[in-house]
Amino acid sequence: MRILVAIPVYNEEKYVDSVLERVLQFAPDVLVIDDGSTDSTPCMLPKHRVEVIRHAENRGYGRSLGDAFRWADAFGFDWVITMDCDEQHEPAAIPRFVEAIESNKADIISGSRYLNLDDASGSPPEDRRAINRQITSEINERLGLSLTDAFCGFKAHRTASLRKLEITETGYAFPMQLWVQCVAAGLRISEIPVRLIYNDPTRSFGGPLDDAEQRIAHYRQALHCELERCADRLPASALVDVAAGCRG
Repeated sequence: MRILVAIPVYNEEKYVDSVLERVLQFAPDVLVIDDGSTDSTPCMLPKHRVEVIRHAENRGYGRSLGDAFRWADAFGFDWVITMDCDEQHEPAAIPRFVEAIESNKADIISGSRYLNLDDASGSPPEDRRAINRQITSEINERLGLSLTDAFCGFKAHRTASLRKLEITETGYAFPMQLWVQCVAAGLRISEIPVRLIYNDPTRSFGGPLDDAEQRIAHYRQALHCELERCADRLPASALVDVAAGCRG
């Protein structure tokens, strides 16, 4: 069983050293996808025993994950665990994902920050939590899932299952495509609890997505467009009023 830990980074000079040092305690194979950082992040990466993909310019969170998936497949990894580099995903949780992988009960194992809030550290801004709750509820209703956290980037993905997906979303709406295509492909999905950590409520999405109304509209449009695109492989409940939400 070969497992790759993949970490997208963008201007993470504040955190990258400490995160990579801790990740390497739990994972021998680590890939960093530097999404066009303009701070000192690229100069810090060679200090660590990690593979690096470097984007010449910022291409988006979804593009970084897609590159990680292609790397994992090309180099013969059975699973790829994705996590963020802002100290909001605990490297110490990696063994829990490995344990879930070894149980062989799922193809996508998604971390949830809301399954167990007893050990939470900080809380997300209310608009982010509200959008997560609202979109997660809509995804569950449309796709017959029971997710509690549709947006957590701490996940384990079976590489062979990823070959069934065609992810084209390059930005933060990546989960919209992922969940729809996972259901359309008949993949098994499970959640495991991960600690809710929110150190910096001022972190930006960049551009218009910093506006909560524009962000939820963007997510909903991406979701509805993907539902429409995969309509022939989805339950009828997924397709109610879909066309009205897919414009542009």
